Amino acid sequence: MSLKLLFGFHAVSVRLKVAPKSIRELHVDASRRDQRMKQFLAKVEEAGLRVIDSDDARLQQMAGTHRHQGVVAKVEALSHARSLDDLLDSLTEPPLLLVLDGVTDPHNLGACLRVADGAGAHAVIAPKDHAVGINATVAKVASGAAETVPYFMVTNLARTLNELKERDIWIIGTSDDAPGGLYQADLKGPVAVVLGAEGDGMRQLTRKHCDQLVSIPMMGGVESLNVSVASGVCLYEARRQRLG
Repeated sequence: MSLKLLFGFHAVSVRLKVAPKSIRELHVDASRRDQRMKQFLAKVEEAGLRVIDSDDARLQQMAGTHRHQGVVAKVEALSHARSLDDLLDSLTEPPLLLVLDGVTDPHNLGACLRVADGAGAHAVIAPKDHAVGINATVAKVASGAAETVPYFMVTNLARTLNELKERDIWIIGTSDDAPGGLYQADLKGPVAVVLGAEGDGMRQLTRKHCDQLVSIPMMGGVESLNVSVASGVCLYEARRQRLG
């Protein structure tokens, strides 16, 4: 079975919480015994896992970065729904999906996954040829959300959007020049919110497949938001409407 790497307190702590038996190796910085590390090691002991004491150089080599916080784990991949169709078939509430078109920066993807988890989105969807996959940096920035939010990379995004429409999921794209605002949109039903990368925005083909375009109100001098912030604004507005 292939293993993947997680590093940082948040990412590894979430795995400890949701699937401790999937952790095959857990390396920690032997020289770090501050309060945060002590609390983390207490969780490890509670889970019945063994730790491997390592030094900073080894942890940095494993993680590929110095931002490992003294914690690196080799873990089994968790099994989410095998396909987007399987996931949608299993839902008992209206789907809330986040579609990212052209987001290639791992830090942005990680932040988007974290927002999606917080807002209760059921999945994040991206095209294979215009996106970044889940890697250790994404998992670190996502603070555990890469373990909990299904992330589907599809071969043809336009076709996937059409398939969502066939399931009566309303496709709402975000655009600075949209005639209507986000807060006037009805997000209570089955919805897929589509955001493009900063600067370029959505590709034209993706835009054509949206049922509705909305803009996020901008009150200050800046013209646009970071894609993860925009994702948060949209998803939490959908959640607010559903709770209301």
